[in-house]
Amino acid sequence: AGRQARKRSASYADAGVSIEAGDRAVELLKSKVRQTRRPEVLGDLGGFAGLFRLDTTKYKNPILASSTDGVGTKLVIAQQMDIHDTVGIDLVAMVVDDLVACGAEPLFLLDYIATGEVVPDKVAEIGAGIADGCRYAGCALLGGETAEHPGVLRPDEYDISATGVGVVEESEILSPERVEVGDVVIAMRSSGLHSNGYSLVRHVLLGAGRMRLDVVIDDFGRQRTLGEELLTPTKIYAQDCLKLIAEAEVRALAHVTGGGIPGNLVRILPENVDAVVNRSTWRPQPVFDLVQSKGRIEDAEMEATFNMGVGMFAIVSAEDADRALATLTGRGVEAWQAGEIIEGSGNVQMIGQHTRG
Repeated sequence: AGRQARKRSASYADAGVSIEAGDRAVELLKSKVRQTRRPEVLGDLGGFAGLFRLDTTKYKNPILASSTDGVGTKLVIAQQMDIHDTVGIDLVAMVVDDLVACGAEPLFLLDYIATGEVVPDKVAEIGAGIADGCRYAGCALLGGETAEHPGVLRPDEYDISATGVGVVEESEILSPERVEVGDVVIAMRSSGLHSNGYSLVRHVLLGAGRMRLDVVIDDFGRQRTLGEELLTPTKIYAQDCLKLIAEAEVRALAHVTGGGIPGNLVRILPENVDAVVNRSTWRPQPVFDLVQSKGRIEDAEMEATFNMGVGMFAIVSAEDADRALATLTGRGVEAWQAGEIIEGSGNVQMIGQHTRG
């Protein structure tokens, strides 16, 4: 009775970190990751670093390109709906479509998942989406990291990011210097909001608008709910753009993300030309109308925040415009001539009005 009670020693699990859960998540992911394997990949998951043999015989002067990104607050929608197998596709799209914008072929991607609690099945769902995105983009999921952050993130919260590496022949790098007066601006349709502007979307629809994610929106069609529309994965254009580069004289590519059409198209213009984009050549998806009407958002603010129905622009020579459109259409990409390049001072001129109804 007089013995002093012994204190139990603390463990990592007591602090909220489960090494076993992390290992289980990796095991669940392995089969999906193997589906992204390219011939250049060496070894398997589990090493300290991913190994990739660059085939230098294919290039005279290979240039490596890199990009890193996340998904932003679209993840909040995924967490609220408890749907986690699509945001990984968004993540890959945000990285690889930046890589291909300079003409680079995406080679491999490394991901990072931070969560309040590692639930193996949930992490495997997220990772499965990332692996699917890599397959669509033709790149290898070379490795990654899953980190458990108890006390920093709630058990059901997570954030994801990724870094991708691609390669391009130095003489074939796409840049503003290639763009000339008379070139044609081709638009490629987005799948919806993609992964930008979700803080504003959540504010006007779920906050001030008090809309429910499970409400069916008639304008969306197919008994589609608001949540399903908001979780539509970002379109991955990488392989389509690489095929386009091989088939037509592509001067430059612009991935439309934060900053909208004007803010991204201007990045690929030299100082002596303007890009004229005619809004009347397409109709944005109904979700853009919903966001704008619910939030009473000015046209300029919408255009500076969202892609407004265009996820990628290609500037091509006028002679190759028809070939470019045929190539994209043949790959199932909805594309159209949205404008032209004229003499100017490096600006984007948005003209006309979107069709409605």
